[in-house]
Amino acid sequence: MKKILPLGSLLLGAFPAALPAAEVAPAGWHAQSLGQAIGYMVLFSFVGIILAIVGYRIFDKATPGDLHREILEHKNIAAAIIGGAVIIGVCLIVAAAMLG
Repeated sequence: MKKILPLGSLLLGAFPAALPAAEVAPAGWHAQSLGQAIGYMVLFSFVGIILAIVGYRIFDKATPGDLHREILEHKNIAAAIIGGAVIIGVCLIVAAAMLG
């Protein structure tokens, strides 16, 4: 009986030295199950929210005046837009760092 080999094994057999050895990827922080993925999502959400608040507070302390009081007490729309832009900017940086 004649044995039929797949094309891939014929090519691999013809050039065994041309292919690198197969490497096993190291186990990292990537989720291996749905429960682990949900756990990471909750953890990253809390970390992201905390960092967004800290970034806003740092910006508020670094600028003259009190941005938070200006928004809440004086109902300053321009200050609210600046505050929102700062929070979005910090969130983009945190998301890039988490993905990166």
